[in-house]
Amino acid sequence: MDWQGAASLDLLIICAGVAAVGFRDSAILRRLAVLARQGVRMGGVSAGAYLLARAGLLHGYRFTLHWELAPSFQEEFPDLDVQRCLFEIDRDRLTCSGGAAPLDMMHALIAREHGGALAVAVSDWFLQTAVREGEHPQRMSPVMRFGVRNATVLRIIAHMEANLDRPARGPDLAELAGISQRQLERLFQLHLGQTPNTFQLKLRLDHARTLLRQTELSVMEVALATGFANASHFAHAYRSRFGCTPRSDTMHAVLSGAGFTTARKATERHVLSA
Repeated sequence: MDWQGAASLDLLIICAGVAAVGFRDSAILRRLAVLARQGVRMGGVSAGAYLLARAGLLHGYRFTLHWELAPSFQEEFPDLDVQRCLFEIDRDRLTCSGGAAPLDMMHALIAREHGGALAVAVSDWFLQTAVREGEHPQRMSPVMRFGVRNATVLRIIAHMEANLDRPARGPDLAELAGISQRQLERLFQLHLGQTPNTFQLKLRLDHARTLLRQTELSVMEVALATGFANASHFAHAYRSRFGCTPRSDTMHAVLSGAGFTTARKATERHVLSA
């Protein structure tokens, strides 16, 4: 990479996808730290926060990154103040969650530095008919994600998502819902077409796939983090869900190309059947 003249930059934004999770080029990370000390404002889009964090540039700052990366990021950087919002502009650090969020962040930055009229004109040119504030949540509400409006089902889903490492049994979920287990199963079948246990298992396995692909946790550690008592039970459930083994779907296997074809085909099947 040619760094000549980089110190004269006003702002350097790192745009990165999931591959950045495995990026550890110490020379580039040191260069980023040097540029920050020289007064260059630093930003990150989606996984760009990984590089900023590894360069030591996020301590004491509020920042964000894509929601899917947040669990693995917090495993590596438990002391950093990651936010679950669209974007953060904190002094000389600008980060956003990716997707369409860079448009919202740049609208805020242009409005701050050049006035609202110019920001509106830029957004209009980009066909951005709705501008979101930084505090706007990244994800759709459960109502939108799952197409469910029943308050009881939504409450149980929220509990499941908050306790992926401690899956509740059917009777416990029914007690939490304040109805019988049979009534709860009827509600899930009516609104989601599956039992509470099946739905909960899918949530856990989806989270397991995120951890496998975005952290350096072992297969057994991921199994425990998603509520599986042993690796064999985890592997069987994982293969049934995704069509490949956990070991072939790890970050290193996918990024190195080993298992990429298997993982890609399995992903296509998963998307079509989800």
